[in-house]
Amino acid sequence: MNNLRQQFIAFSVSTGVLRFGEFTTKAGRLSPYFFNAGLFHEGATLGQLSQFYAQTLLDSGVEFDMLFGPAYKGITLASATAVALAGKGRDTSFAFNRKEAKDHGEGGTIVGAKLQGKVVIIDDVISAGTSVRESVQMIRAAGAEPCAVLIALDRMERSGKDDALSASSAVQEVSREFGIPVISIANLDDLFTYLNAHSADPQLAQYKEAVAAYRTRYGV
Repeated sequence: MNNLRQQFIAFSVSTGVLRFGEFTTKAGRLSPYFFNAGLFHEGATLGQLSQFYAQTLLDSGVEFDMLFGPAYKGITLASATAVALAGKGRDTSFAFNRKEAKDHGEGGTIVGAKLQGKVVIIDDVISAGTSVRESVQMIRAAGAEPCAVLIALDRMERSGKDDALSASSAVQEVSREFGIPVISIANLDDLFTYLNAHSADPQLAQYKEAVAAYRTRYGV
């Protein structure tokens, strides 16, 4: 499992999805790294990404019946992961939501399979947890049960403003609020392990101290 996590970090760096430098986050923090899953926009890289999602879900041991992808990034992630799971012998259905209800045809906001049984919500990251909360509401309203959230990277950051940081991260708060596990392919600790393992690479070594300082300041 740890090897899979390191493979994912290496894959994200090689594709430019995980970058180092100075980036302003949604919370207004100056981060030494940035993860943008929207850059997995080619068939080959999306195919590889879906393999990481699928294997991580299978390795987690979570029992599930179907997948749900919140609009918009989650739509592609859930559908691609369903394809990858089928390739591993675990054929499963998936659904996703529209931002606006359709007023013709079948109508409604849910597209794909009927929401039923135990549902895994698939997204890229959790920042404020808004999309997860909306997804949980839709799943429960349909009479199904959200059983886990699966994301690509857990930044392991305390939420809140600098002068009033929470004791928990957004991921921990979501897990506690809904009583379900949040599973990540990799997290900030895995990223730091990767930087340690590549300390001989001057292009990566220059960011090690900055990532360590950021983790000390904001990490859970």
